[in-house]
Amino acid sequence: MAFSHFIGHPARLAFSTLKATCLAHLTLTQLAQVSSAQGPSMLPTFAVDGDWIAADMRYRLGRGVSVGDLVLYKIPISAHTHGVKRVIGMPGDFVSLGTPGERGEEQMIQIPEGHCWIVGDNLPASRDSRQFGPLPLALVQGKVVAKILPWAERQWFGKGLSAADPQ
Repeated sequence: MAFSHFIGHPARLAFSTLKATCLAHLTLTQLAQVSSAQGPSMLPTFAVDGDWIAADMRYRLGRGVSVGDLVLYKIPISAHTHGVKRVIGMPGDFVSLGTPGERGEEQMIQIPEGHCWIVGDNLPASRDSRQFGPLPLALVQGKVVAKILPWAERQWFGKGLSAADPQ
């Protein structure tokens, strides 16, 4: 479609601009979100200085999320910020409250209905469910499906956990 189609027709131009804006809004709020993952909590999966990720928003509210998935979520103790963590427990699962290797008695809890347990890949440097408890699934914004920047390190993230190679 040539731009000349809109010249002399301001209503047509305004309507087409409105349609494009609505489509972009729906795409960025309901289908996908691009965000940065910053901080040391997800090393080595994501760099400290901030890799750029793509999240599939169809997994909002925890729909279809499973153990091993990376999720984009609203941080419960800071409502206007987002974080990225790995799901290690779903409703009914038992998880350890502590960090492996730390001294003290190990405590286990059962994750309540409507919640999940999330932790960073770099446990000593992560603020996660060990500090704020089980995450309500209502705070899950989407499932991280790809690292898109830096371009040389781009990758897709598959479904949940995968088996380790026996050595």
